[in-house]
Amino acid sequence: MKLRLGRLLVFILPVLGGICLLSPEVSAQKIVIVTADTLTSTQRSVSGVKSVIRSSNPNTQFIEILLNVADMQSGHLRDSIRVIHPNLLVTTGTDATQFAKANFADIPIVFSSVMYPVVSGFVETFNRPGGNVTGASLSIPPRTQFEYFKTIIPNLKTIGVLYSANTASMIPPAQVVARSCGLELVALRVDSEKDLAARMDSITKVAQGLWSLADPTLFTPQSTKYILINALRRGTPFMGFSRILVESGALFALDFDYKAVGRQAGEIACQILKGAHPANISVTTPDIVWFHYNEKTAQHMAIKMPDSLVAIAKEVYR
Repeated sequence: MKLRLGRLLVFILPVLGGICLLSPEVSAQKIVIVTADTLTSTQRSVSGVKSVIRSSNPNTQFIEILLNVADMQSGHLRDSIRVIHPNLLVTTGTDATQFAKANFADIPIVFSSVMYPVVSGFVETFNRPGGNVTGASLSIPPRTQFEYFKTIIPNLKTIGVLYSANTASMIPPAQVVARSCGLELVALRVDSEKDLAARMDSITKVAQGLWSLADPTLFTPQSTKYILINALRRGTPFMGFSRILVESGALFALDFDYKAVGRQAGEIACQILKGAHPANISVTTPDIVWFHYNEKTAQHMAIKMPDSLVAIAKEVYR
């Protein structure tokens, strides 16, 4: 059940997995699931979470709450959730996780489908989250991304990446990983859209390929279009951070199965319901990765996509 909370009155109707009557002796555990949108990806993530928890905790009560901007700025929602006395909060996406972390330091929180949980300030590190928050991220390890890039461009030695202050902390670790893969990662910071043309010109002169980070500060609609067009014009293979960029002209991208990420979050939730502390449960990275590529872009750059990748491609854009 999903609830959108009004200004003054909140109706809370616990939903069980199907219709289940509990005997007075059984105390059902309560999980509040907080989302901030109704996107298909969010719904798939929630479905994955619930399927895993139900399999080992069939009597669990799920209370689903859909946030809106007014809810996030109001104390009514926080107080209404506290009335439920949940054993656990499950959040999907950055906005819902931000709300939960800001308001419930005393309740375990498991997030699903968050891209950069360390950069967002939700956890200290992937291996040691700290505090009361952990979960299943959308962060595909740089090593995995670089290995795909090298498979497509076998003679790849230098890759470039543009970044902003928002993602600056991710660059040094990525450079270490790149070196271990036999690559040099050249990183140029973009502080405003006025810097983009010069930075793009500089990086395409030294890099054989471009890597990207899901940086909303940098990848505005206008700058994204500029980067894609100029990568194509200069014949520089561009790895997008999303299949949406591949559809728009990037050479390839790795994407996620949101339901599988939800299942990872569900497994973490089950550990916590059995007594584990969030601080001691590592944040997961996607265990199922989809490969997408743009055939037209590959042909334009005279790149023959390896048969091994063509065979497993989730989607080919032509």
